[in-house]
Amino acid sequence: MDKLFKINPDDNVYVVRQSILEGERLVIDGQTLTAKKTLGLGHKVAARDIFKGSQVIKFGIPIGSATEDIRFGDHVHLHNLKSDYIPTYTLDHEFIKP
Repeated sequence: MDKLFKINPDDNVYVVRQSILEGERLVIDGQTLTAKKTLGLGHKVAARDIFKGSQVIKFGIPIGSATEDIRFGDHVHLHNLKSDYIPTYTLDHEFIKP
């Protein structure tokens, strides 16, 4: 698993440390997985099934919640993950003062 790593045993995602190409076969925890898409450095891959509403854990801390069921080996990103702490890509204009 030279292309993926996780720091904390409680993590439910791996982090990509070398690009993975669509169609590439990887062995993760003894299971063979075929990459559904090309993923670059820093992206996340589910280390196990993560069910809708469950926390996503990276580096031993929760980074958000799954917005849908995420299967082992799936790409974990903004399409299936939301922050539990701050809006992900918008700010309330009331907080911005000239």
